[in-house]
Amino acid sequence: MSRRCELTGKAVLTGNLVSHSNRKTRRRYLPNLVNVTLTSDVLKRSVKLRVSANALRTVDHRGGLDAFLLKARSEELSQKAVELKRAVEKASVAAA
Repeated sequence: MSRRCELTGKAVLTGNLVSHSNRKTRRRYLPNLVNVTLTSDVLKRSVKLRVSANALRTVDHRGGLDAFLLKARSEELSQKAVELKRAVEKASVAAA
């Protein structure tokens, strides 16, 4: 399982750990990923995703999973999230 957020695409970054003597060794900055179950109002079902804590705040700020997916670009979403976005778009068009 890759260390990448399924909604925002946030991934591992690398950099230097610099000691007091200014010695540099490589290190990894890992994203804060959590396994969550989000509910889609349009699809009327729950979806398990592995997202960053920052993405959870963004989903809440935008008004839920459906609103987040409709506004998000497909390039930064995972394959599972892109399929979910298509289903939400299709269901929202059918409901309107």
